Amino acid sequence: MNAKLLAASVALSAIVSTAAAAAELTVYTALEADLLPVYKKSFEAANPGITINWVRDSTGVITAKLLAEKDNPQADVVLGTAATSLLLLQSEGMLEPYAPAGVEALDVRFVDDETPPFWVGTNAWAAALCVNTVEMEKRNLPIPASWADLTKPEYKGLIVMPNPASSGTGFLDVSSWLQMMSEEKGWAFMDALHQNIATYTHSGSKPCTLAASGEYPIGVSFEFRAARLINEGAPLVAVIPAEGIGWDMEASAIVAGTDEVDAAQALLDWAVSDAAMAIYADNYAILARADLEKPVANIPAGIREKLIENDFAWAANNRARILEEWQKRYDGKSEAKS
Repeated sequence: MNAKLLAASVALSAIVSTAAAAAELTVYTALEADLLPVYKKSFEAANPGITINWVRDSTGVITAKLLAEKDNPQADVVLGTAATSLLLLQSEGMLEPYAPAGVEALDVRFVDDETPPFWVGTNAWAAALCVNTVEMEKRNLPIPASWADLTKPEYKGLIVMPNPASSGTGFLDVSSWLQMMSEEKGWAFMDALHQNIATYTHSGSKPCTLAASGEYPIGVSFEFRAARLINEGAPLVAVIPAEGIGWDMEASAIVAGTDEVDAAQALLDWAVSDAAMAIYADNYAILARADLEKPVANIPAGIREKLIENDFAWAANNRARILEEWQKRYDGKSEAKS
């Protein structure tokens, strides 16, 4: 082969290789919106030619959207939604098994027990109260220290929490109360709590934002959002209720039937990588790699010890029944959907 033909052959091979490597991933996510550009930048820098197109909403909405698209999937990957949601999708045959590089280093609680796993978790978020200290002082009210405190009459109309049908945070609250207290006592607690609720939001972070603004002094939310707002100067304190707290993990999976299998696998490889864990550690106190955790400002110390023994399979298997009962009892106070 002469030099010109060789050069042309090399150039053509490079073009074909580049075209093969190029891919666009439609990624459904419930991750916090302000973190998505950070994740996208890190992944795309490590994987030239692969582009992420996010479709973001709250966990309940994303789960419902995926189920509605079961026979005609539109997503390639689900990145960062509740493990309870992925267990539901797994039971419907909607996930593609894959063991990402480095999965063996993860805490086993963060990995599906099938081989290869259908999903992997990367970091956890946990329930917390966001309490506006200025507003509570104005009202001469004590800071609540427990779930039971939230049913006291002095807090009537001062509390907001997420709707569990649309928010993963709301669902982890409800499912954890039913596990911690027993179903009978859990529903009795929610009946009493409902008397003090001003509204149920369709976002897990919104109750904390409302508490930060002082619109409602007490928000049932999660620890990451509380810490973020406190670090930005909001007059909040993050409270970890004494009885223990529900939690779920940011879990990820490949959607069965994707045409972008190689790119989807690359995204899951990145999701459990040291580079990604370093990003998570800036915001989340609990990682699937405990050795890479570091303190996060204004997240209470010892939060791991307050996590309940969460039965994710029970929560997933009973999700529809729990939500039906919750909506029948309490949905009248839910905010209007935008």
